[in-house]
Amino acid sequence: MRSEGRGRRLAAAVAGAVLCAALAAGCGIRTTSVPVDAGPAPSRVPCETPSPDSTAQPSRSIGAEVYLVCNSQLVTVDRTVGVQEAKAGRLTLAVALLNELRKEPPDPERQAGFTTDVPATLRVSGPRAGDPKGALRLSEQPEDLTPEALAQIVCTYTESDPLAQDGTVLLGGPGAYAARGYLCTAETKASPKAVPTLGAVRLS
Repeated sequence: MRSEGRGRRLAAAVAGAVLCAALAAGCGIRTTSVPVDAGPAPSRVPCETPSPDSTAQPSRSIGAEVYLVCNSQLVTVDRTVGVQEAKAGRLTLAVALLNELRKEPPDPERQAGFTTDVPATLRVSGPRAGDPKGALRLSEQPEDLTPEALAQIVCTYTESDPLAQDGTVLLGGPGAYAARGYLCTAETKASPKAVPTLGAVRLS
């Protein structure tokens, strides 16, 4: 009788262990010897520039903002451009701003996620015969640039009053095409792949 009782208790204990294992499996508890790759951690690029240097600017320079690319958007960064005063000639200012756009961002900005798409070889010149007075000519056709590069140039230039007319910058290229008017909108900054164009402008 005692042997029979011990056998029943052993069977009950085994059944209880099986039941516990089944309940654990039902609760989603599962063991595996295969490592699980959860993928890379989500990007947390801050897109924040370091605090500006508090030292005085050189006497022959002015502060300006240029647009760089960060997290697929356009974000402004502060620059000191080498022109004598804010009333410098339009072309002088356009060249100075383009030079800033062509440069690789310094280390702190790169670490914060900033890049530039503007080619290092790009140049800008003034209007030629038949162009509107405020037109600027790039050494490449604007539509041949990447959308991000063109958006950087358009938004940077439209932030400068001497280079924009009613919020529009007139850009042409080296070809025999009329200059076109470009706008920098909130949509342009949020999605620089789409730069609004107003069309050809042939005003004297």
